[in-house]
Amino acid sequence: MTTPVYQLEPDLSVTAFVDLLKRSTLAERRPIGDCDRLEAMLKNADIILTARVTGLLVGVARAITDFSFCCYLSDLAVDEQFQRQGIGKELIRRVSLEAGEKTKLILLAAPGAADYYPHIGMTRHESCWISS
Repeated sequence: MTTPVYQLEPDLSVTAFVDLLKRSTLAERRPIGDCDRLEAMLKNADIILTARVTGLLVGVARAITDFSFCCYLSDLAVDEQFQRQGIGKELIRRVSLEAGEKTKLILLAAPGAADYYPHIGMTRHESCWISS
């Protein structure tokens, strides 16, 4: 595999984002048919980190943070053909660096990814609440 190029990409296009969401299976839990909402999701994120292989977007991490105490990793998507190669783990590591060394990273795991996070050293927290 060609080594991915990781970079902050605050101007990531909705088209590229949706294409990757579809290739990662995250699309089933995101409003991919609502371009205005997706545009707002990208515009209002504090951190958008990407992974590209020979220019192809293969991973994205989108986070909201105060850069001091907490960082909510709202999206972590890796193209299914590029999974199990450390791209997700590296995106998480880089989001943590961007957010600040004292921040706690918080995320909601997709049902199929719940076993992934303990594998990379994250701890499950039982007190999460979501509005209806």
